Amino acid sequence: MDTERLYSDRARKMRSSEIRELLELSQRPGVISFAGGLPNPNAFPVEEIREIVNRILDEEGGKALQYGPTAGLKEFREELVRYVGREGIKAKLENVFVTVGSQQALDLIGRVFINEGDVILVGLPTYLGAINAFLAYGANLVGVPLDENGMRVDLLEEKIKELRQKGESIKLIYTVPTFQNPAGVELSNDRRKRIVEIAEKYDLLIVEDEPYHALRFEGESLPSIKSYDKSGHVIYMATFSKILAPGFRLAYVVASEEIARKMIIAKQSVDLCTPTFTQLIAHYYIRNGYMEKHIPKIIEMYKRKRDIMLEAMEKYFPDGCKWTKPRGGMFLWVELPKHISTIEMFQDAVKEKVAYVHGKAFHVDGSGENTMRLNFTNPSDELIEEGIRRLAKVIKERM
Repeated sequence: MDTERLYSDRARKMRSSEIRELLELSQRPGVISFAGGLPNPNAFPVEEIREIVNRILDEEGGKALQYGPTAGLKEFREELVRYVGREGIKAKLENVFVTVGSQQALDLIGRVFINEGDVILVGLPTYLGAINAFLAYGANLVGVPLDENGMRVDLLEEKIKELRQKGESIKLIYTVPTFQNPAGVELSNDRRKRIVEIAEKYDLLIVEDEPYHALRFEGESLPSIKSYDKSGHVIYMATFSKILAPGFRLAYVVASEEIARKMIIAKQSVDLCTPTFTQLIAHYYIRNGYMEKHIPKIIEMYKRKRDIMLEAMEKYFPDGCKWTKPRGGMFLWVELPKHISTIEMFQDAVKEKVAYVHGKAFHVDGSGENTMRLNFTNPSDELIEEGIRRLAKVIKERM
């Protein structure tokens, strides 16, 4: 059968995630993987969840196993209103809805806002899941460089002016402001305020993707971009995958009532409803104070792992390599000398039984071939140093 003839134009644009394919190689026996963006299984609160599950099945079993509203359970959304309120985000029930992971939220944004050729402004580098979600709807992704303080908002405004002069249709700005995936950098407070001013000035949306906000190891917590939004220009997204359990596939969106309603309508044709069972578990977990006790334990574990990786890199990596020193999150970013391709080097690394994600995958302009992302949260403490030693050997051979 000629299936290619039958595919939609949108399906022809779809591409497999490079990270997913690399993960298959990184899961070979004996390979120490820094490739995946995986939380550590030891961070999952198994016993607490077991206790909550038993209680829910005893008290609300019928409800837990039934369909639910598309926007999410009312009591869970009410809890989320209080939860984001502690972050300075003023929201009502009508502003909040639940999604099956943040990736679904990104897809819904594509469905609702992106026409073929619309410009989406993203960081250089930026999250690969967002790149793939937006490209599937025909977006024209334009990169804005990052530095140690996150997206260069001065260059962002220059880029907007340039694109407007060319008659381009610009829809939104996508950013991961806190401990960015993949670079690990943090958007400064001044830039958070300024990006809202830019969005209001040019009447653009900001998609604020905040999966790592709670995973701060040091430094003062910064206000969300959404907390500066007075005109409904910011769509805020967050997830429980990094602080509770990724297997629950629970995330949420905070947006203006109009935008939230339109995205919920789009969601109706995707999944009808988010799983009721996992929402009840998360609701109980937050309401009864489990989350507040659990997050410090994750932070302690992940900070230790970050420190082990940074110390190993100082010990083993050759001169000419640069890397970020993130104050939280799950990743750090490595820049090698310009002549080294981390794409070509990957097979050498796998032979040495160590894996990473090459940086070009995160660049919408085709740059970044000498960069790579390393995840420090998933490997055991002992394997982090050994993995960095192996990786340093491969880099030295290339140099």
